[in-house]
Amino acid sequence: MSKSIDETAEDKISAAKNEVIGAISETMDLYGVTPSAGTLYATLYLSDQMNLDEMREELNMSKPSMSTSVRKLHDNGMVKKLYQQGSRKHTYAAEKDFFKSFMSFYCQMWEREADMNLNSIGEAENHLTEVIENEEVSDELRNEAKEQFDLIENSKEYYNWLNRLADSVKTGEIFAFLPKDNKKNN
Repeated sequence: MSKSIDETAEDKISAAKNEVIGAISETMDLYGVTPSAGTLYATLYLSDQMNLDEMREELNMSKPSMSTSVRKLHDNGMVKKLYQQGSRKHTYAAEKDFFKSFMSFYCQMWEREADMNLNSIGEAENHLTEVIENEEVSDELRNEAKEQFDLIENSKEYYNWLNRLADSVKTGEIFAFLPKDNKKNN
């Protein structure tokens, strides 16, 4: 017996969803999440909203794994918790704006990288300055300290640029240089 037109359409919609879910889940490692968390995000993206039980049923994941994945996605700004009056279950929805997800995650990572490294560089420069300025230290070690100081001093240019990049993405200033919509390539 042949399928009805609606059944064929349902199969095509399902195939399209599975294609998108597969691609998103495979690339989610860029956001520091597992493929199963990527599958969860993609499923939420293609749905309106779901609670943990619905997610678990849809994806056949354990509740602890589901909770961990939701928490990681929430921390990355990719999933938001919704308030449902009269319900004790937490309901979640995926951030549908990929720009917002990208900006939230990468700005957070770039700022973390820059801050951690700039703080470490500051501490390292203090130690090296003590060696450089101590005339009782051998010339050889003072020169080595000076070389190290100059090397790490040069790296500050990158970390300061990274902070400016994060700022330009957060403020949307970057879109003046790299617009979201490039009509020529659509």
